[in-house]
Amino acid sequence: MKKIIYLLTLSAFVFTACDPNEDINAEIDAQENPIVGNATYTFTDEDYEALELDFGNFSSVDDAKTMIAPYLQTIAPFQYWGNGSSVTVNYELFVGSAEGVSDYTYADSYELTNADYAATGSDASGFYPNVDPTDEIPAVLDAQISDPTEGQILLVEYDQYIDTPDVGLTNFYQATFPADFEDFELIDASGSLDAWTTGSSNVQGSGYDGAAQANEEWLISPEIDLSGASDLLFQITQEIDLFGADVSLFDILIATDYNTGGDVATANWTALSFDKTIFGNMTTSEDFDFSAYDGESIHIALKYSSTDSESPRWRIQNFAVKAIGVSGDSVNYGAYYMYSDGSWELAENVYYLSSADFDSMGEGSGEPGRFDNFSSSISPNSYLPAFLAINFPYGQEEEELIVTYAYYSSSSGAQVRGNLYTFTDGVWMAHQSTISTSLQFGHDGTQWVPDNTIRYTLVDADYSNVASALLTTPGFEDAAGNLDNYGNFNRTGSGTSWSDEMMVTAMGVVLDSIDPSAEDGQKYITTFNVYDGSSGTQELSLIKEDGAWILN
Repeated sequence: MKKIIYLLTLSAFVFTACDPNEDINAEIDAQENPIVGNATYTFTDEDYEALELDFGNFSSVDDAKTMIAPYLQTIAPFQYWGNGSSVTVNYELFVGSAEGVSDYTYADSYELTNADYAATGSDASGFYPNVDPTDEIPAVLDAQISDPTEGQILLVEYDQYIDTPDVGLTNFYQATFPADFEDFELIDASGSLDAWTTGSSNVQGSGYDGAAQANEEWLISPEIDLSGASDLLFQITQEIDLFGADVSLFDILIATDYNTGGDVATANWTALSFDKTIFGNMTTSEDFDFSAYDGESIHIALKYSSTDSESPRWRIQNFAVKAIGVSGDSVNYGAYYMYSDGSWELAENVYYLSSADFDSMGEGSGEPGRFDNFSSSISPNSYLPAFLAINFPYGQEEEELIVTYAYYSSSSGAQVRGNLYTFTDGVWMAHQSTISTSLQFGHDGTQWVPDNTIRYTLVDADYSNVASALLTTPGFEDAAGNLDNYGNFNRTGSGTSWSDEMMVTAMGVVLDSIDPSAEDGQKYITTFNVYDGSSGTQELSLIKEDGAWILN
């Protein structure tokens, strides 16, 4: 009854104290018989929010220990508990990517060019169906990658035809957005807006931000080597929304004398002539004559301008420089190669999703094959488990496979992401970047502190083990014999009784048996059967110090 009355007093005190939690804790700590509780508590979204953990997890165990202990003193009922109380807190811990995955997701990439295919004996912009790319790619990398370093990893992207290609027009160079946006040079000529931005399936030029604003920004391709090419053509898929603006505000420009990172004003740029008024929807153009640049090395610039009163919108999905050659349906593949002991070798146990892989997961709106990538709205977790079950059904138990893939982020653009999958009980399981774990906290009479105490209840074998271990130990013979006969500890104070000091020795035998590798500082609370005039149980708290179990 004393404790009930005390709690009622607390409720009145809360309304008058300046610092309720501090005063409540002080009052509780001062009690001779504090409230002792033992509970399990799971952190909620509100708890993470209260601690300003926006991602709903702790970044380290040390952070969890530091932040949870004082937090327990702010929430009921733990704010009312005192010395000897224990709370096990379940929480989410961020562990990050699996080891080694970032070596591949952040690897540099190399995309084979027409010249590379030609060097392997191919007359097309891809490998023929009967060619094994792993036989050809190492030689290409030897020729193209200067001064490779030991352990260097490259994502090598290449095309391979599904069937033997036909002779006809083929792309000599192609840029597809947003995937190739990062390969282009972005030059701010005037204004404060980022005029060129990426969408999920295009790149967009716009000078509108609440109203039209004066701006000029250039998007310039990497150098395009057209040596050996003839009768070239140019084709673009684009949408032009003029909104009454002058068509001279934007142009496709070509220069043969521009150097990447240079001054655009010092190069000689020639505008591609085409009708800018017929692309009201995303439309693929005719093949424009591009033969003036046969055999040249060029840069193609997409120059966008707006004024304070005119702001056209220009969306580009892709453009290509074409030539007569072979063409056909192909698949875009990626494979990782590592430079080791002087040669490029195909990396093992890592798989990069091809365009065909994405297509197999669906090509409709909102499906991975629509743009051959995952995104925030098309989660890899929704598709990869089924994909791996179909394509890698014969994994061995605990076999590991790193899976990487193209990913589009609205904030960061096109990138490569991935995860580690482990074959467990017949299923490919993804590595989790956060795990559910727990920490135990104890009240030391003043505050909550991290506590490693383990609670253990003795089983029949433990009683037999203690009796056997101490039966011939001087001073323990009678008590151990009684324990061996009755299977409990005599605590009556008679000749066969176990004193408090003897119980510490007995529990040490138990703990050395169940946890022989326990480190100094490990705590246990053991619960055991006793006879003290009637059958019951008692508890003993111990801690390991200097290799021995002592009373805690």
